[in-house]
Amino acid sequence: MSDQRLPTSPGFWRSPLRGPWFTSVLGLVLLAGITVLFVTGLVSYAAYNPGLSPVNDQTPGKGLLGFYLFTWPTRPYWLYRLTQGVHVTLGIALIPVLLAKLWSVVPRLFALPPARSLAHALERISLLLLVGGGLFEFTTGVLNVQLDYVFPGSFYPLHFYGAWVFFAAFLAHAALKTPAALRNVRGLRERPRAEGDLRSPRPDPPTVSRRGALWLVGGGSLLLLGTTAGRDFDGPLRRTALLAPHGGAEPGGGPGGFQINKTAAYAGIDPAETGDEAWRLVVTGRTGTVRLSRADLLRMPLNSAALPIACVEGWSTSDQWWRGVRLRDLAALVGYDDAPDVLVESLQRHGAFRRAALRANQVRDPLSLLALYANGEELTPDHGRPARVIVPAAPGVLNTKWVARLTFGELR
Repeated sequence: MSDQRLPTSPGFWRSPLRGPWFTSVLGLVLLAGITVLFVTGLVSYAAYNPGLSPVNDQTPGKGLLGFYLFTWPTRPYWLYRLTQGVHVTLGIALIPVLLAKLWSVVPRLFALPPARSLAHALERISLLLLVGGGLFEFTTGVLNVQLDYVFPGSFYPLHFYGAWVFFAAFLAHAALKTPAALRNVRGLRERPRAEGDLRSPRPDPPTVSRRGALWLVGGGSLLLLGTTAGRDFDGPLRRTALLAPHGGAEPGGGPGGFQINKTAAYAGIDPAETGDEAWRLVVTGRTGTVRLSRADLLRMPLNSAALPIACVEGWSTSDQWWRGVRLRDLAALVGYDDAPDVLVESLQRHGAFRRAALRANQVRDPLSLLALYANGEELTPDHGRPARVIVPAAPGVLNTKWVARLTFGELR
């Protein structure tokens, strides 16, 4: 008989909650939720247009993993706000379910012998990849959302490659376990305990039912949902977004009182460079280069657009009222009747996405502006004065602030 004091013994795990039904319910919730997370994560990656230009590609060497990439649309204008909001909010809400699922199956991680056959060995390896990959993806995602990313290397390639490893193991596990999970959930009577069963051979007296435990897990998920979702919704829910670093009450007041990712001081913007006398926008294209002052831009036709800013971290602003020059009108200044791709460069000299590329469909959209005003007043320094890009449905980092140069032309 094995030593009941060791975690390798089934008798060590004495909770009466563990069992096929409890684990199966959690597994089916994760099957649906993680599938949505994976799809919305891939969609977010496509929104960055990584196939357009090396400056947008944060995952070099992706190879076949980029097979699905497509031209990101500009309509509906709230598309990225929706998809990335679902990705981040759902991911945080699923944390209690994931932890409960791992707790329910932890005896299997200690089961001996490590491998009874080749098939069993492959199943154990897939289980390790599944558990390790799940913890890695959720941990890196939460740290990135909370602006406390501590992993070595860039978040983008680590999270992207990790997602593929995790989801491959997840699919293999789902293919093996989903039929049994459905039978367990539908089953009206609990079968006798068998070898390798998650149920303890000598359970402790119950203090809560399995359904009660599920209500506890679901309540934890709802609590996280309520304290996170407000980052992506207008109205009273903004005040409940306690876990959202940029999703609580609107910062400050007035026309510039909406969320930002980084301040002008953090980005190293020198105020001497952004004054009307010093700043010039350099526009380059087929017919050469033009240099435009703010006064030159104000003499061009000005247009308005009501658009949000949506960030990969999952937060977004409400719709803000922008006014400025259409990007396609700036392309026409340098010889393009039908606007091509554009490379946008910022006065910011360091950090990711100080340069960003936009596809031709984004440049041509009538709502795509080089904005000079927000909500009826000149841009504040933190919102990109003297000029910033605003594009419908684009991730926030592609809406470049403190714009210094626009280079139009084929970038592929």
